[in-house]
Amino acid sequence: MNTNIDELIDIKSVSVNQSLSKRERIAEYNRQIKNPNLFRCGEFTIIAHFSGDGVSMEQRIENLLT
Repeated sequence: MNTNIDELIDIKSVSVNQSLSKRERIAEYNRQIKNPNLFRCGEFTIIAHFSGDGVSMEQRIENLLT
């Protein structure tokens, strides 16, 4: 990864108007976060990727907790 972490958007600064339609909220979130697969949450860098095996995030979390 060749990204300056200080240039990543902190998700804590993202605010989306809940009165917008679902499509508009998604577009606004994407506009603000710039890269939904690579952003910050405070001091943590979040890198999201998908395995393609069909297992949902909820199932992964449940497996971690059980």
